Amino acid sequence: MDLELTGKKAVVTGASRGIGLAIAEALTAEGVQVVGGARTITPELEKASIAAVSADLGTPEGVARLIDGALAELGGIDILVNNVGGGDADLLGLGGFLDVTDDQWRNLFDLNLFSAVWATRAALPSLLERRGSIVNISSIFARTPTPGPIGYSEAKAALSALGKRLSDEFGPRGVRVNTVSPGVVGSPLWRGPESFGTNVAAAQGLSHDELLANLGDIFNVASGRISEPEEVAALITFLVSDRSANIVGADLVIDGGTIKTV
Repeated sequence: MDLELTGKKAVVTGASRGIGLAIAEALTAEGVQVVGGARTITPELEKASIAAVSADLGTPEGVARLIDGALAELGGIDILVNNVGGGDADLLGLGGFLDVTDDQWRNLFDLNLFSAVWATRAALPSLLERRGSIVNISSIFARTPTPGPIGYSEAKAALSALGKRLSDEFGPRGVRVNTVSPGVVGSPLWRGPESFGTNVAAAQGLSHDELLANLGDIFNVASGRISEPEEVAALITFLVSDRSANIVGADLVIDGGTIKTV
């Protein structure tokens, strides 16, 4: 299927690894000119984009640097993928509500919610002019909060609500806003050394390898396995194309059947 994306111009946040890198690679393969933003620029991101901007996307200044740089490089923005999220492993504490500091709440909301607010606000004039598309990467844990980290599910729930608000306001003006909510994905967040995955394994008395081998069972995934970044990226690539022109305000789940409710 030709998605007719050749020549489109996109910004992807959190694009140096995992889902973000897979999105940048998938869009580039479809002929999209991609500017990727991340705190650390990897060789893989440099290969998958026409420009990579180093910025702390948990701050308004960092987001402004990315969007301003993308507008200068591209001349306009057709696609914005607000992917950056999660958080540093040392900030993703697994304690209960009374164990968590205000700093963790602020960090997770800045990175998982406000980064999208800031990027969308900055990119919208161009997106409105070009009748573009926004995809926010939320999580199934916005719907089914996990025991930890405190603040993550709450921030993602707010991000999902933001997508509905934006789609209602800007859909009539030609900008499609949708949300994609993955379940557990085989990204560096789970598979990387000294990652959130290693923290979870230690808390459960497992080796990291044992945890990874059993994630499908731990999360009761109907397919028996977690999703891969490339699978999430394929969904997003379709979603930003005109082949999905009347998908507006949706929250599409890709979780292998983890969520059991209707």
